[in-house]
Amino acid sequence: MTTQHDWTTTPISADILRGALDLEQTGRGVLPHRLPSQARRQITDGQLAMAESQPSGVRLAFRTRATAVELDVVATKRVYVGAPRRPDGVYELLVDGRLAGRASASDGDTLTIDMSAGTAQTGPGPIETLRFTGLPGDEKDVEIWLPHDETTLLVALRTDAPVGSPRPSGRPVWLHHGSSISHGSNASTPTGTWPALAAASGGAELVNMGFGGGALLDPFTARAMRDTPADLLSVKIGINIVNADLMRLRAFGPAVHGFLDTLRDGHPTAPLLVISPICCPIHENTPGPLAPDFTAMSEGRVGFTATGDPAEVAAGKLTLTVIRDELARIVGERAATDPHLHHLDGLDLYGADDHAELPLPDDLHPDPATHRRIAERFARHAFGRGGPFAPQER
Repeated sequence: MTTQHDWTTTPISADILRGALDLEQTGRGVLPHRLPSQARRQITDGQLAMAESQPSGVRLAFRTRATAVELDVVATKRVYVGAPRRPDGVYELLVDGRLAGRASASDGDTLTIDMSAGTAQTGPGPIETLRFTGLPGDEKDVEIWLPHDETTLLVALRTDAPVGSPRPSGRPVWLHHGSSISHGSNASTPTGTWPALAAASGGAELVNMGFGGGALLDPFTARAMRDTPADLLSVKIGINIVNADLMRLRAFGPAVHGFLDTLRDGHPTAPLLVISPICCPIHENTPGPLAPDFTAMSEGRVGFTATGDPAEVAAGKLTLTVIRDELARIVGERAATDPHLHHLDGLDLYGADDHAELPLPDDLHPDPATHRRIAERFARHAFGRGGPFAPQER
């Protein structure tokens, strides 16, 4: 027997969206962005443009008595030529902070990427309706976390009871920037990325500016963070600088200083945590650039390899080992006049022993279990007693 619902349609606006910096109105719906329009106008990198539109950490948030919720979406399905089919993105519904349902869109727009040819083509797809039913009928806070790695147009939100704005949480806003590891690559659900897990453990409201391939010390990212209200800030720097072979040691130090200077322009006294790279054996002592491992792809799996020459490190090429040393030096020097600046060695989150136990499945990104381990260690360090994000520090 089909249950009939008297649906209420609620416009999707910034009032009921968390974790996005901008909403773009399109002909089919609204598209959440994790960089503002001014920053997006300065992006010439298709990878970053794709990554910032993938709504990692973005969630609809509202208060309602509804027992049923429908969300119309257009998901963008990425297809990598020669690689296994990617799993569908996951939408998670939480009631008062507890998981109450999951759903996926099986179809949508298609983005076909040929890494060997360096090309990408898009094709249109249908709107799909996600349904969550059997929710408790009392007044409650509802969140719908969007897929962390699947660009999603939001078309319509329907509920069988009126929707209101959520109550203020009273939790501090944590603004984090990092690479695909922070974005959530290889995590299986949007609440299972290490920043989302750490935020839940630490009692913080996450704004995740982790961009796959896009943690490159771009000035427009620093300005976006400068202008975003936040109580706690962190930046995880290194892996993309190396695997893009973006700069040499001479440029890296001033770029880090400039990025931190810009953050301090908008957040002069907020706790600011600089995190160096986790263990990644292919880049520990070998510079970039990074390249797809086509041998792995021919075997039906995704893998990456470093193609740089370790002998060029002496001439200024960057490795993860070099970057860790440089970040520790920079933060140590700046902390002499900035008591709210802190450093965390990424090897304390995931080191060589962890890699032996939980290797990176594609040689670059952590699996779901490793996301949980990184989150637990980060939360203990940052939010635990005496940590830079602990309540007594605010």
